[in-house]
Amino acid sequence: MTFVMPPEWAPHERTWMAWPSPNPTFADDTGLAEACVAWARVARAVRRHEPVTVVVGPGQLDEARELLGGDIELVERELDDAWMRDIGPTFVKDTETGELAAVDWTFNGWGAQDWARWEHDSKVARHIADLTGVPVHSTAMVNEGGGIHVDGEGTVLLTETVQLDPDRNQGWTKERVEAEVHARLGTTKAIWLPRGLTADYGEFGTRGHVDIVAAFAAPGVVLVHTQRDPAHPDFEVSKEILEALRGQTDAQGRTLEIVEVPAPTVLTDPEDGGWVDYSYINHYLCNGGVVLCGFDDPNDEEAAAIFRRLFPERTVTLVDARTIFAAGGGIHCITQQQPVAGL
Repeated sequence: MTFVMPPEWAPHERTWMAWPSPNPTFADDTGLAEACVAWARVARAVRRHEPVTVVVGPGQLDEARELLGGDIELVERELDDAWMRDIGPTFVKDTETGELAAVDWTFNGWGAQDWARWEHDSKVARHIADLTGVPVHSTAMVNEGGGIHVDGEGTVLLTETVQLDPDRNQGWTKERVEAEVHARLGTTKAIWLPRGLTADYGEFGTRGHVDIVAAFAAPGVVLVHTQRDPAHPDFEVSKEILEALRGQTDAQGRTLEIVEVPAPTVLTDPEDGGWVDYSYINHYLCNGGVVLCGFDDPNDEEAAAIFRRLFPERTVTLVDARTIFAAGGGIHCITQQQPVAGL
């Protein structure tokens, strides 16, 4: 049997999310309450296009139901954090039968970071596989869903500071990582990016997830975060990422078409003055829709126009993602697609 991870634009059965609960990611009760509102906005935006199931920690069902409404399914399981892209399963499909399976990457809190807890989150992928009734494909490789992006035709984007992180996969070579990724996702070519955005190496960062810097929009087409302001350190990072992608070919031999998506104009966090990694790349494709990170920024509409051009058959919805980014991620980070089974 050969299993392949479908691209995000393939039809979905549903979207999975996890509900924020008390943990180090959220500074205090106010921060947690704001996060719940932000997560709920994303869930409701996705629900306009497809079913949504939210995993909720014990004792939080009533609060979640109040914010999410009655048409979003809730299931109760123990949680540590709320980043479903990273803790949930990566669904793959049997190329002969169309049946689904769930890849259960080893999860260790984004490289065993001091603040992270993962006793419960490391089991979420299996919980969801059980709920969906699909077999589990386990792997010893430490990885998160935000650390990969596929085109559905054999190509996967990876980042050297994630899969080769010694606190994730100590001693692993590129060749070993590629062999394991290809075996799990049905890909045949990996394109490595050297690093992620600057702020992603801060306290609650992932150390370089690809889904905030580059993402496939179609086979052969890659969206790339572009920081235009030389005052931001990502100005140089963006150039480095673009240089790594220019002239690359995908698994089918196509030279990649690169679509540059400008970063928001804001450079620093108004709360602490640190650099922000606000990015429109961290969007989510659902059935008939694009849920796009918004920042109340002059570049929001420019980014939305790019996505409308690339996805003319989809409705583009901007959802304020600043609260989510303050916690360490974006809209793509808190969603995980379950593809439709069948050929």
